[in-house]
Amino acid sequence: MVSTIVLMNVARGKATEVGEKLAAMQGVTEVFSVAGSYDLVALIRTKDNEELADLVSGEIGLIEEITKTQTMIAFKTFSKYDLDTMFSIGM
Repeated sequence: MVSTIVLMNVARGKATEVGEKLAAMQGVTEVFSVAGSYDLVALIRTKDNEELADLVSGEIGLIEEITKTQTMIAFKTFSKYDLDTMFSIGM
C-alpha cells in the first residue's frame, strides 16, 4: 500500500468543486480544505506506485482548476489505527 499526500492550489473560488471531484476518485481517502500556502490537501492510498502515477498524473492532472501541486510519498505511516486492515475491508 502506498500512502501519499498531495498539496494543491486551485483557482479562486473553486476549492469546494475541486475537493468534491477529488473525493469521488478511487484511491483518494480524504480531502481537506485548508488555510495557508495551499488550498486543498488530499490523502491518497493506492496498492502500488503505478496506480498512484495513474491517479496523480492522470486523473488529478486533468482537473484544470488545479494550478499547482506538491506530492509527498510516505515511507512509513504512524497511526493508532490499523489502516491497512481498514482499507482492505472497504472502509
